Amino acid sequence: MTCDHHVLPDRYNERVEEYLQSTGFYHVSQIGVVQCQKALVNALVERWHPDTHTFHLPVGECVVTLEDVAMIFGLPIDGLPVTGITLSSFEASEAECLHQFEVAPRKSDCRRSGIKLTWLRDLKERLQLTDENNIQVYIKCHIMFLFGTILFGDKSGASVHWKFLSLLSDFASIGQYSWGSAFLANLYKSLCRASRFDCKKIDGPLTLLLCWA
Repeated sequence: MTCDHHVLPDRYNERVEEYLQSTGFYHVSQIGVVQCQKALVNALVERWHPDTHTFHLPVGECVVTLEDVAMIFGLPIDGLPVTGITLSSFEASEAECLHQFEVAPRKSDCRRSGIKLTWLRDLKERLQLTDENNIQVYIKCHIMFLFGTILFGDKSGASVHWKFLSLLSDFASIGQYSWGSAFLANLYKSLCRASRFDCKKIDGPLTLLLCWA
């Protein structure tokens, strides 16, 4: 079982720290991507039981909980459910990016149903933090980068699904979602998928799993 991260953690300008705290993503921004310990991950996957969503260890059963997510990453575990309409076409993604970022990626800047992290990083680095709108765009780029690396990363580690864009549309509402619940559900799904005999590579929030372990 392999588990690789291809993109380094993203940093942010200290001038936007107050705005970042209001979204609930301040603490997770301090962690970065933890180097994968393949032996540890393999041992945990072998002991994961999809029917109970628990690790079966010699000392008994244990599991990553919502409390762990709140304590380790500081993500909100109460609030609105992380759900909504999934953008299913490049045109829809392009329109959403124009609405929120005032600029849209080209098709070459996208990968299947996602936006390449390099495009988000380039956009973020070009922004001048001179007004409220640019600061909010900057924070949204940073959060999308977190989604693509630490929180909801896929096996490529190079893009983030554009389905999250619509949830960032109202900046004041970003911190009202139960991101911790969605994050934990994503970990459970990744572990269940990885425990299948034909799976050779694990994705998902491995940083949480490794910090918890």
